[in-house]
Amino acid sequence: MKKLLTAVGLAAFSLGYSQGGTLILNNYSQYDFVGFIIANNLAGGCYPYISSANPDMVRVPADSHMGNGNELRYDNYRDQYTSSLYPMTSWNVTTSSALGVSRAWNHPAIMPGGVLSNNTRWATTKFVMYYPGTTTLAPDNFHGAITIAANSCYTASDHLISSTGNNSAEIFTLMSGGINYTYIQLY
Repeated sequence: MKKLLTAVGLAAFSLGYSQGGTLILNNYSQYDFVGFIIANNLAGGCYPYISSANPDMVRVPADSHMGNGNELRYDNYRDQYTSSLYPMTSWNVTTSSALGVSRAWNHPAIMPGGVLSNNTRWATTKFVMYYPGTTTLAPDNFHGAITIAANSCYTASDHLISSTGNNSAEIFTLMSGGINYTYIQLY
């Protein structure tokens, strides 16, 4: 009964809320981005919560952006696997404060139009920057978490500036043609 009520509640949210469209990560910096990609319910309650699982943190090399065709682009949880330069093999899916479960990129629970995808939106990244091809940290504390301004589930800002001011990161959403585009940009 409890599972049925949860499913009905999630389905009710899906009528007026759907996955936030496309995620685009542009890494204009001279460092490799390594981070978690997170989507969650922004309509209330923060759940469901979906995050990168395999790999748990995605690596986007330095100087990888839309200008040279090397940006990270996820249209949704499923199609990213066959269309992205940085495919996610599985996602961690959490529907309550209990531990989540791993779901393959093609699992029915996260398909476009499904209850989970209809009730989440690309929202946050927690990341670290490294010198290219290494695990040596970039200078000036270039790491942290950023989340879109509409996300009350996290206390992080929608932008970050490194301690010396030489590097920065931002996240924002634009709408075009009825589609939300969430951008993560690193400079």
